[in-house]
Amino acid sequence: MEINELTEPERRVWEAFPRGAAVDLTGAPEREIRARVLRSLLLTAPTEDGEIAGLRLLGARVTGELDLQYGLIPCAVTLWDCDFERTPRLYGAEFRQLNLSKSRLPALWAATLRVDGVLRLTDCRIPGPVALAGARIAGALFMDRAVLGTESDGSQEWRDRAGRALQLDHATIGDDLWGPHLTVFGKARLDGATVTGVVQLDSARFHHPSDTALDAETLAVGTDLHAMRMRVEGRLNLRGATIPGQLNLAFARLANPGGVALRASGCTAGEFWMREAAPVEGALNLRRARFDLLHIAPEVWPGEVRTDGLTYTALAPVLPAADRLALPLRDPDGYVPYAYEQLTASYRRIGDDAAARTVQLAKQRRHRTTLPLYGRLWGHLQDVTVGYGFRPMRAAGWLLGLLLLGALVYGLHHPRPLKADEAPAFNALAYSLDLLLPIVDFGQERAYTPAGAYQWLSYLLIAAGWILATTFVAGVNRAVNRP
Repeated sequence: MEINELTEPERRVWEAFPRGAAVDLTGAPEREIRARVLRSLLLTAPTEDGEIAGLRLLGARVTGELDLQYGLIPCAVTLWDCDFERTPRLYGAEFRQLNLSKSRLPALWAATLRVDGVLRLTDCRIPGPVALAGARIAGALFMDRAVLGTESDGSQEWRDRAGRALQLDHATIGDDLWGPHLTVFGKARLDGATVTGVVQLDSARFHHPSDTALDAETLAVGTDLHAMRMRVEGRLNLRGATIPGQLNLAFARLANPGGVALRASGCTAGEFWMREAAPVEGALNLRRARFDLLHIAPEVWPGEVRTDGLTYTALAPVLPAADRLALPLRDPDGYVPYAYEQLTASYRRIGDDAAARTVQLAKQRRHRTTLPLYGRLWGHLQDVTVGYGFRPMRAAGWLLGLLLLGALVYGLHHPRPLKADEAPAFNALAYSLDLLLPIVDFGQERAYTPAGAYQWLSYLLIAAGWILATTFVAGVNRAVNRP
């Protein structure tokens, strides 16, 4: 392109480029810059000796289509607070650094983009799709306060368009993904993406009701994913994500009524925080997820929570077992033994064996509901008498009650001696102890034998004694030798 074809604003940009000087057209009477002028400038890259070339353009209106597909741009590019008439096409292009902060674009086609430094979309307004799938960004990606997509108008056209509001799937970011206060209307895709540093989404909003709002399946994060006060209207998908540090959803609000609000099955994170989050609206899927710390209060759990295979080392805040027992009951798969075992293990790690026994008792009671009638009846008997062995003092109480019953009955109705001349003097209390306690022998049981109904009472005391005594000993031994 010949220099004499340029308008006055374009001439200023062309002359400033070799020195990397800024051209500010904000509020200027003439602020239009043709996209083909920028394309020619960036691809020819005129230079001056001793200067570092670069495009620094502020407040311009870029007309036409900026097509840099597969282009190699050897300098830093800043198009700050610019209005783009048409969608820039940067597919497969390579930049030293690209800054589009505060700009307004119809859309952005930049799949497989390469940036040696930082890509900035801070404060951008982009109603159409932002395609960065497969991008390779050596530095950080900044999208703080950007607004992507348009609010729902309920039409099918909006749904089709919203299905690709942000595409970062399989992208590689060498530093942080920075998006505080980011707003996305439509689906945001980060599945298969790799972020070496932090994913920062504090106060971000993802809006795609009745569909997936943020799809971060198999996302790999180098350190933490911070999303405090984040709002997700639609499904948040973290299936298979790997976050070695903290997954922080404190004060967040997840809402997908009638569907899955959070899918984190197979997710691995050091710590998962939902401290003081709003109650989740929709189902929660944590199957086969693994966390060192799971920080979530009981009131945050929704009515449906899938927990089969959920593994955690510690559970916070530390609460009585009764406050945590509602969680295993919310699994739509029914009785999930693993959920009770994990809860038991978390209490044992902090030394609260009483709470651990409470959870195990609840597990047996829940299991009882899955048994046939005879199993349920036997379970009720075990529960009432000895609390399935987790209430040993209840067994001691039954033993004492049966001992007093035997002493009273046999004290009023002495059994006859087997050999009157050799039998010791009858003692109702010692005789009842002989019947009840398997390892006790006061010589009374061998010397006397009851008859009729009193003989059946002796059988009852013997059988009950075996069951209750062994249960009591096992319970005490479990308390003393707690794992």
